[in-house]
Amino acid sequence: MKDVSTSTPFRWNVRVYWEDTDAGGIVFYANYLKFFERARTEWLRHLGVEQQRLREEVGGMFVVTDTDLHYHRPARLDDLLVVTAAITESGRASITIAQTASLCARAGEPDTLLCEGRIRIGWVNAGDLRPQRMPPALTRALGLA
Repeated sequence: MKDVSTSTPFRWNVRVYWEDTDAGGIVFYANYLKFFERARTEWLRHLGVEQQRLREEVGGMFVVTDTDLHYHRPARLDDLLVVTAAITESGRASITIAQTASLCARAGEPDTLLCEGRIRIGWVNAGDLRPQRMPPALTRALGLA
């Protein structure tokens, strides 16, 4: 794996809805993975990468191979969160993405970190799910070429 550092992480906002919370009124811990997944998808779209088109035209797709999350504070119903994504490592068939979910700050205040994680995604053949090298156009779009 090669260390990669991007200067500014991608940022995406999401509102906490009733369906995201547990009986205690806070975001259910597993839902942070959903927020992270959605942010990665929007980040790829921002880069011009459409996952369904890649699967249809190139025959490959991303799969999550590893997650490591740390919870700091709870999010609650109606909170506005900012979720970030930034590549930290890359290989021929995988990338590692650092992600955070934070409570959006009021003007002039910093965001409050709620959850941070490291998500590793692998590029696989969509037919047999075997790892394969990411196509050159994809590595260029990701800023890895």
